[in-house]
Amino acid sequence: MTTTTTPTARPAPLDAGRARLQSALTERHARLRPTEQLPAPYVVPLGAADTLGFGCPDPYADARPAANVQLTSRAVLIGPWGGGTGTACGQCLAMRWQRLRSRSEREALELGFAPHGAVHWPVLTDHAVDAVWAAYQAVLPGRRSLPEATAADRALPRVTRVDLVTLATATFPLLPEPLCPACVHEVPDTADAARMELAPAPKPDPDGYRLRSLDSYPLPTAALANPVCGALGSDTWINPASTTTAPVAGTHFVRGYAGLNDVTWSGQANRYATSRTLAHLEGLERYAGTHRRRGASPVVDSYANLAGQALNPADCGFYAPETYAADHLVSPFDPDRAIPWVWGHSLREDRPVLVPARLAHYSAGVEADNFVFECSNGCATGGSLEEAILFGLLELVERDAFLLAWYGRARLTGIDLTTGTTPAVRSMLDRAALHGYDVHAFDTRMDLAVPVVTALAVRRDGGPGTLSFSAAAGFDPAGTVEAALSEVLTYIPHLPYQVAERRSELEAMERDFGKVLHLKDHAQLYGLPSMTRYAAEYLDPVDVLPLEEAFATWQPLRPRTGDLLDDLWLLRARLTDAGYDVIAVDQTTPEQHRMGLHTVSTLVPGLLPLDFGWARQRALTMPRLRTALRAAGRREDDLPEAEIKAAPHPFP
Repeated sequence: MTTTTTPTARPAPLDAGRARLQSALTERHARLRPTEQLPAPYVVPLGAADTLGFGCPDPYADARPAANVQLTSRAVLIGPWGGGTGTACGQCLAMRWQRLRSRSEREALELGFAPHGAVHWPVLTDHAVDAVWAAYQAVLPGRRSLPEATAADRALPRVTRVDLVTLATATFPLLPEPLCPACVHEVPDTADAARMELAPAPKPDPDGYRLRSLDSYPLPTAALANPVCGALGSDTWINPASTTTAPVAGTHFVRGYAGLNDVTWSGQANRYATSRTLAHLEGLERYAGTHRRRGASPVVDSYANLAGQALNPADCGFYAPETYAADHLVSPFDPDRAIPWVWGHSLREDRPVLVPARLAHYSAGVEADNFVFECSNGCATGGSLEEAILFGLLELVERDAFLLAWYGRARLTGIDLTTGTTPAVRSMLDRAALHGYDVHAFDTRMDLAVPVVTALAVRRDGGPGTLSFSAAAGFDPAGTVEAALSEVLTYIPHLPYQVAERRSELEAMERDFGKVLHLKDHAQLYGLPSMTRYAAEYLDPVDVLPLEEAFATWQPLRPRTGDLLDDLWLLRARLTDAGYDVIAVDQTTPEQHRMGLHTVSTLVPGLLPLDFGWARQRALTMPRLRTALRAAGRREDDLPEAEIKAAPHPFP
């Protein structure tokens, strides 16, 4: 005889622990004297449900914003508490915490899997509960400070972590979460909100292009990188083994249309303190650029319905038809299909314009608008909108020129780095030489006049890591050379090892460029000695000129009025005179706003966009690749199809 039994539902992971901790803390709170005013403890579990809204609904979603104790499998988080400016809630904390989890943990939480785990975990001993209660009593009045933190950190709410294994406590500042559904009530994006009123921007130095010094921004560095609620990641790290720069980097996962992406941010200067500031600024720029974090919902409609007020995505380039046929992650643009749009501002027309959200935020996207993969092209941060727009446009010009030179086989003029250069440049050349590299620089200007410099490091013995490229654009030729060299110097200490580690994989890419899929593939492929045959134009320049002579035609055009707006207007004029619109989308997040920072995504439809993956090269299909070399006076006719270099670009 067979009998069946009805299985009993197992309690959700962490629920038993939550109930035990809530009961114990409530009991201790009830023993307080009336004069000992302390908020009542409110405990929720954290780590057994998705709090970001991707996977299964969070059963504690309604209670979480008011929670002041959150129980994870390893620790108890107390707060948010204190803080002089800005408010944050328990939901803010939960969202920041979840974004710092490992890839496997986030995938488990966010892809809709049912939670499983030890239902009687964590083990909450009496002494562990006593430690949590002691920390709760110490911090919940909210009057304690963070003596080692910056003033910007001390102004924020805080979170105290009690480790349930070691009972160690640590406190971290928490930036309010701009996408928190409890704190932020989304409003529709509007044309009026996107309108930009650009104003004079006095420069400290007529020959400088940054309005403020790096150390003048009130960056809450502890809130940006900490293991509990860091907005940009759990930590930063340095590379003391680097002998060319003093690099600092950090990383975090960002969920985009292709899954979780590892977004790395870094600073590359000659001092670790400077590199750390640059890393935080780059991290903030990428934080703003990956997703819209402004509490505004996009416009959702088809291009056919919006054509009179929207950018035509075709002007920014599409992939070749065979890419759409073979790549399951992309599909052709459909003008009749509703997609999300965000409002930007046309500097040529001085009016708002709708931009596909996928082109403005490079990890945003839905299945309906998967016509292209965008990256951080044209995204920039500055101390004002004017500064951010200028540097965003310079990046577009830099990458456009690099691609024109590469795919168009342009013969370039070298820049003599032994004369008229700064001590910083000479120092970089010496450091490169210690690694066995010679470094060259080239004038890569096309038809837009603004200085663009390509740097190339060549390994003398022809071993792995043979070639390494970088580029920069700017109004100051000497500073542009220095920026390009500084970037290439960050790559050469590691490139030989990266190439040696992946040699067989890279050699397979050399035989079949279709295997070049990712950003790192492009740069590392040209670390193979045999790939130098594709760089003949760089290894044999048409001439080598001193810096001043190379850019002599630029100097009379360069504004020196002391107003950054004049520099921006010059660059706008060069672009619009060439027939292009100039569009800026404000990406500034609430966190950046409080730091005095502005971030924008700039678009110049028609310039060649930088793409990664050989099958996803919009530049190869665009009219400018055929016409720009003639417009620049580099050839007498349009570039024939047969002369386009059929090899992936080496941009890092």
